[in-house]
Amino acid sequence: MPFGAHETMEVHEILNEKLNLISHFGLYAQMTQNEQIRSMLTRHMQSAMMSYDRLVTYTHDYAAANQQPPTYQGMTINIQPQQIQYGLHNPMPIAPQMQGSLNDQQIVSAMLICHKSSAKVHMQAALECADPNVRQMLIQGSITCAEQAYEVFLMMNQQGQYQVPTMNDHTAKTFLHSYQPAQGGQGFVPNSSYMQHQ
Repeated sequence: MPFGAHETMEVHEILNEKLNLISHFGLYAQMTQNEQIRSMLTRHMQSAMMSYDRLVTYTHDYAAANQQPPTYQGMTINIQPQQIQYGLHNPMPIAPQMQGSLNDQQIVSAMLICHKSSAKVHMQAALECADPNVRQMLIQGSITCAEQAYEVFLMMNQQGQYQVPTMNDHTAKTFLHSYQPAQGGQGFVPNSSYMQHQ
Protein backbone atom coordinates (compact mmCIF):
# COMPACT_ATOMS: atom_id res chain seq x y z
CA MET A 1 0.00 0.00 0.00
CA PRO A 2 1.41 3.41 -0.88
CA PHE A 3 1.59 6.42 1.39
CA GLY A 4 0.02 9.63 0.13
CA ALA A 5 2.33 12.51 -0.72
CA HIS A 6 0.89 14.74 1.98
CA GLU A 7 1.14 12.19 4.78
CA THR A 8 4.64 11.21 3.63
CA MET A 9 5.78 14.79 4.15
CA GLU A 10 3.92 15.06 7.46
CA VAL A 11 5.56 11.86 8.76
CA HIS A 12 8.94 13.17 7.57
CA GLU A 13 8.37 16.35 9.63
CA ILE A 14 7.25 14.40 12.72
CA LEU A 15 10.25 12.07 12.56
CA ASN A 16 12.61 15.04 12.31
CA GLU A 17 10.83 16.72 15.20
CA LYS A 18 11.19 13.54 17.29
CA LEU A 19 14.91 13.29 16.49
CA ASN A 20 15.35 16.89 17.58
CA LEU A 21 13.40 16.39 20.81
CA ILE A 22 15.39 13.25 21.71
CA SER A 23 18.71 14.98 21.00
CA HIS A 24 17.81 18.05 23.02
CA PHE A 25 16.45 16.07 25.96
CA GLY A 26 19.71 14.09 26.00
CA LEU A 27 21.65 17.34 26.31
CA TYR A 28 19.29 18.65 28.99
CA ALA A 29 19.74 15.43 31.01
CA GLN A 30 23.51 16.05 31.03
CA MET A 31 23.10 19.69 32.09
CA THR A 32 20.48 19.45 34.84
CA GLN A 33 21.46 19.49 38.49
CA ASN A 34 18.05 18.23 39.59
CA GLU A 35 17.45 14.48 39.84
CA GLN A 36 13.66 14.85 39.46
CA ILE A 37 14.16 16.72 36.17
CA ARG A 38 16.73 14.15 34.98
CA SER A 39 14.32 11.30 35.75
CA MET A 40 11.50 13.04 33.88
CA LEU A 41 13.79 13.75 30.91
CA THR A 42 14.81 10.08 30.79
CA ARG A 43 11.20 8.86 30.84
CA HIS A 44 10.14 11.35 28.20
CA MET A 45 13.12 10.48 25.98
CA GLN A 46 12.30 6.77 26.21
CA SER A 47 8.68 7.50 25.29
CA ALA A 48 9.79 9.63 22.32
CA MET A 49 12.18 6.90 21.12
CA MET A 50 9.42 4.28 21.29
CA SER A 51 7.10 6.54 19.31
CA TYR A 52 9.84 7.30 16.77
CA ASP A 53 10.74 3.61 16.35
CA ARG A 54 7.11 2.58 15.97
CA LEU A 55 6.48 5.12 13.22
CA VAL A 56 9.74 4.27 11.42
CA THR A 57 8.98 0.54 11.65
CA TYR A 58 5.51 1.06 10.17
CA THR A 59 6.91 3.02 7.23
CA HIS A 60 9.14 -0.01 6.51
CA ASP A 61 6.58 -2.75 7.22
CA TYR A 62 2.78 -2.39 7.34
CA ALA A 63 2.55 -5.43 9.65
CA ALA A 64 3.98 -3.27 12.44
CA ALA A 65 0.57 -1.61 12.84
CA ASN A 66 -0.53 -4.59 14.95
CA GLN A 67 1.95 -3.67 17.69
CA GLN A 68 0.00 -1.45 20.07
CA PRO A 69 2.18 0.95 22.04
CA PRO A 70 1.71 1.29 25.77
CA THR A 71 -0.28 4.36 26.75
CA TYR A 72 1.90 6.93 28.50
CA GLN A 73 1.32 6.84 32.23
CA GLY A 74 2.59 10.08 33.67
CA MET A 75 2.07 11.66 37.04
CA THR A 76 -1.05 13.60 36.01
CA ILE A 77 -3.71 10.98 36.62
CA ASN A 78 -4.79 11.90 40.15
CA ILE A 79 -4.50 15.69 39.95
CA GLN A 80 -7.42 17.68 41.32
CA PRO A 81 -8.15 21.32 40.36
CA GLN A 82 -7.47 22.39 43.96
CA GLN A 83 -3.86 21.23 43.63
CA ILE A 84 -3.03 23.84 40.97
CA GLN A 85 -1.55 27.05 42.33
CA TYR A 86 -3.33 30.03 40.76
CA GLY A 87 -2.33 33.67 40.84
CA LEU A 88 0.84 35.69 40.40
CA HIS A 89 3.11 35.87 43.43
CA ASN A 90 6.13 38.06 42.78
CA PRO A 91 7.05 36.56 39.40
CA MET A 92 10.75 36.69 38.64
CA PRO A 93 11.89 38.94 35.79
CA ILE A 94 12.73 37.04 32.62
CA ALA A 95 15.17 38.04 29.89
CA PRO A 96 17.20 36.19 27.26
CA GLN A 97 20.46 34.76 28.56
CA MET A 98 23.41 33.94 26.34
CA GLN A 99 25.55 31.72 28.57
CA GLY A 100 27.01 28.42 27.36
CA SER A 101 24.73 26.09 29.34
CA LEU A 102 21.18 26.05 30.67
CA ASN A 103 20.07 26.15 34.28
CA ASP A 104 17.29 23.90 35.59
CA GLN A 105 14.58 26.53 35.15
CA GLN A 106 15.57 27.03 31.50
CA ILE A 107 15.61 23.26 30.97
CA VAL A 108 12.08 22.66 32.27
CA SER A 109 10.83 25.65 30.30
CA ALA A 110 12.42 24.21 27.14
CA MET A 111 10.86 20.79 27.89
CA LEU A 112 7.43 22.36 28.24
CA ILE A 113 7.77 24.28 24.98
CA CYS A 114 9.00 21.15 23.15
CA HIS A 115 6.05 19.07 24.36
CA LYS A 116 3.44 21.73 23.61
CA SER A 117 4.82 22.25 20.13
CA SER A 118 5.04 18.52 19.52
CA ALA A 119 1.43 17.96 20.61
CA LYS A 120 0.28 20.59 18.11
CA VAL A 121 2.33 19.33 15.16
CA HIS A 122 1.32 15.71 15.80
CA MET A 123 -2.39 16.61 15.72
CA GLN A 124 -1.96 18.86 12.70
CA ALA A 125 -0.16 16.03 10.87
CA ALA A 126 -2.85 13.51 11.88
CA LEU A 127 -5.49 15.69 10.24
CA GLU A 128 -3.65 15.34 6.92
CA CYS A 129 -3.27 11.54 6.97
CA ALA A 130 -5.21 9.08 4.84
CA ASP A 131 -3.54 5.96 6.30
CA PRO A 132 -5.58 5.03 9.41
CA ASN A 133 -2.60 3.52 11.23
CA VAL A 134 -0.34 6.53 10.71
CA ARG A 135 -3.23 8.78 11.72
CA GLN A 136 -3.75 6.83 14.95
CA MET A 137 -0.02 6.86 15.77
CA LEU A 138 0.08 10.61 15.33
CA ILE A 139 -3.06 11.17 17.43
CA GLN A 140 -1.57 9.00 20.18
CA GLY A 141 1.68 10.98 19.86
CA SER A 142 -0.25 14.22 20.33
CA ILE A 143 -1.99 12.89 23.44
CA THR A 144 1.30 11.64 24.90
CA CYS A 145 2.99 15.00 24.31
CA ALA A 146 0.04 16.81 25.89
CA GLU A 147 0.27 14.58 28.97
CA GLN A 148 4.02 15.10 29.22
CA ALA A 149 3.60 18.87 28.84
CA TYR A 150 1.09 18.82 31.69
CA GLU A 151 3.47 16.77 33.83
CA VAL A 152 6.19 19.39 33.28
CA PHE A 153 3.71 22.20 33.97
CA LEU A 154 2.66 20.61 37.27
CA MET A 155 6.25 20.37 38.46
CA MET A 156 6.89 23.99 37.45
CA ASN A 157 3.64 25.14 39.06
CA GLN A 158 4.43 23.38 42.35
CA GLN A 159 7.84 25.08 42.41
CA GLY A 160 6.37 28.51 41.62
CA GLN A 161 8.08 28.66 38.21
CA TYR A 162 4.85 28.57 36.19
CA GLN A 163 2.37 30.95 37.75
CA VAL A 164 -1.16 30.95 36.38
CA PRO A 165 -2.58 34.47 36.00
CA THR A 166 -6.18 34.89 37.08
CA MET A 167 -8.92 37.47 36.72
CA ASN A 168 -11.47 38.55 39.29
CA ASP A 169 -13.56 35.46 40.14
CA HIS A 170 -16.82 37.34 39.58
CA THR A 171 -15.61 38.48 36.14
CA ALA A 172 -14.60 34.95 35.11
CA LYS A 173 -17.90 33.44 36.26
CA THR A 174 -19.99 36.20 34.68
CA PHE A 175 -18.14 35.75 31.39
CA LEU A 176 -18.33 31.93 31.31
CA HIS A 177 -21.84 31.64 32.77
CA SER A 178 -23.21 33.55 29.79
CA TYR A 179 -23.00 30.20 27.96
CA GLN A 180 -26.00 28.00 28.63
CA PRO A 181 -26.71 24.33 27.82
CA ALA A 182 -28.19 23.69 24.37
CA GLN A 183 -31.99 23.50 24.32
CA GLY A 184 -32.25 24.46 27.98
CA GLY A 185 -30.15 21.51 29.08
CA GLN A 186 -32.12 18.94 27.11
CA GLY A 187 -29.47 18.45 24.44
CA PHE A 188 -30.31 18.40 20.74
CA VAL A 189 -33.87 17.30 20.06
CA PRO A 190 -34.81 17.49 16.38
CA ASN A 191 -38.09 19.22 15.71
CA SER A 192 -40.88 17.46 13.78
CA SER A 193 -40.15 19.24 10.48
CA TYR A 194 -36.54 18.01 10.64
CA MET A 195 -37.70 14.43 11.24
CA GLN A 196 -40.15 14.55 8.29
CA HIS A 197 -37.33 15.40 5.87
CA GLN A 198 -35.23 12.40 6.91
